[in-house]
Amino acid sequence: MKIIAHIYTDFPDKFGIPRQSGLVNELKGQVVFEPEYRNPQAVKGLEEFSHIWLLWKFSESRKEHWSATVKPPRLGGKKRVGVFASRSPFRPNDIGLSSVRLERVELDERMGPVLHVLGADLMDRTPIYDIKPYIPISDSHPEASEGYTGKTKQHRLSVTFPQEYIQVYPEDKRGAVFEILAQDPRPAYVKDEKRIYGLSFAGYDVKFRIVGEELKVCGVEKLSLKEEMQ
Repeated sequence: MKIIAHIYTDFPDKFGIPRQSGLVNELKGQVVFEPEYRNPQAVKGLEEFSHIWLLWKFSESRKEHWSATVKPPRLGGKKRVGVFASRSPFRPNDIGLSSVRLERVELDERMGPVLHVLGADLMDRTPIYDIKPYIPISDSHPEASEGYTGKTKQHRLSVTFPQEYIQVYPEDKRGAVFEILAQDPRPAYVKDEKRIYGLSFAGYDVKFRIVGEELKVCGVEKLSLKEEMQ
């Protein structure tokens, strides 16, 4: 398959990315097409849809062999389920699927059509294989059963983000970083209350500690250009 585009987001690495798309609606991303696909006719009519599907490459997953079962982090990293009953990146084919909100389609003189999206759960510069419109009548199933995910979806932390730290972020990034932290970025099986974690987002490294169900930010440091590019 050909890479048709890349998405640019505020996540320079995997840690802290929401476990599913749409959980943090404030997250912004821009889909920029590869040169051979920058024909505006290719996205004609797409602006009429509020949401789109992104099919993308798990570019950071490293595997030599696939396993029939995986350990979903939200089940504590101990219980195994079938790989096809999960959304693990360690799959026979490294394909991801995300539903995102299409904010607007911008026609840029140099980059061609650029898709501005909200709620993406993708790392910066993730390769995109394909884009399709989200169609509510066929893609939405409110009556669908949730499987084991129904037991883990309500987990949420109380966040203390001191003003001296939150104010380093532009106003349009504050809601997103706060919500990312509330989703609990740790692997579910890591519960070290003495550990200080670091989450890279939108040019800064957010330091925090979690005790019980409370997350407290204890520092924010600007990332170097090298760290942002990694």
